[in-house]
Amino acid sequence: MLRFFLSRLALLIPTFIGVSIVAFSFIRLLPGDPIMLLAGERGMTEERYQQLRALYGFDQPLVMQYFTYLTDLLQGDFGTSIVTKRPVLQEFLTLFPATLELSFCAIMLAIVIGVPVGIIAAVRRGSWLDQSVMGTALVGYSMPIFWWGLLLIILFSGILQWTPVSGRISLLYYFQPVTGFMLIDSLLSGQEGAFKSAVSHLVLPTVVLATIPLAVIARQTRSAMLEVLGEDYVRTARSKGLPPLRVVGLHALRNALIPVVTTIGLQVGVLLAGAILTETIFSWPGIGKWMVDSVFKRDYAVVQGGLLLIAAIIMIVNLIVDVLYGLINPRIRH
Repeated sequence: MLRFFLSRLALLIPTFIGVSIVAFSFIRLLPGDPIMLLAGERGMTEERYQQLRALYGFDQPLVMQYFTYLTDLLQGDFGTSIVTKRPVLQEFLTLFPATLELSFCAIMLAIVIGVPVGIIAAVRRGSWLDQSVMGTALVGYSMPIFWWGLLLIILFSGILQWTPVSGRISLLYYFQPVTGFMLIDSLLSGQEGAFKSAVSHLVLPTVVLATIPLAVIARQTRSAMLEVLGEDYVRTARSKGLPPLRVVGLHALRNALIPVVTTIGLQVGVLLAGAILTETIFSWPGIGKWMVDSVFKRDYAVVQGGLLLIAAIIMIVNLIVDVLYGLINPRIRH
């Protein structure tokens, strides 16, 4: 198992280097000069302009800029924002709990609903229930996040007035963050109504972000279960008179888990990409909104560091998924 883990870990090194090249190149392909955007309407003299270019290293050839950036990365330095003058890693760690809280709630909602729904659709293959579930999943997968989010805001926040429009908690509550996770911090604050406010702010963004992963997980679970339910060992288990729940839950589901776990792992990237739109729509103060604002401001260090840190998270999750393969099916370790 250790050898299996180390081989997967070694694959992350070239992937990390490749992502660093993409992250470095991406922001520089966009039109706009970060120094001029930093100056704003006040303008800037040519001398001051050249001084700032030299200060931030923009006067160097791109190859030299990249190797300087890579050298800093190897030392744990992700750069400093030219807008806020704060280290990128510090800003990321400050904002990431908000995105992690939203993404965790979204993926849990997708798993809790998607897996059982996929199993039921497979067991009732060809029935009206199966067709309804798969039709709904197809609609959910095809729904653009920004449009779906606006529809829910209009209905539940505008017309019904059941949920807030934006933010993480009402302005009526103020307390010093302890963990960065609003659900936990609101409970620790001891303020009556704070936790309820945090939950109400979390509902709509969670539903919007979970829609596509839920649809994908449900469809993949159904597909994997259908393939397994036709195997000989499942028919043998049924012929022995085992209860249907035991046949489906123990014999079929465990062998169908590998493609399902793969799908869940891949949805982490979808969640982080979807969080960019979701956080922008709901003014959720996480890394998604932070990245969008930084792109508009051409804050090179933030965009580069943010993309690299997000990619690192996705790679770690994929590594965990690979390890889970070996635990679910020992043959994969060999």
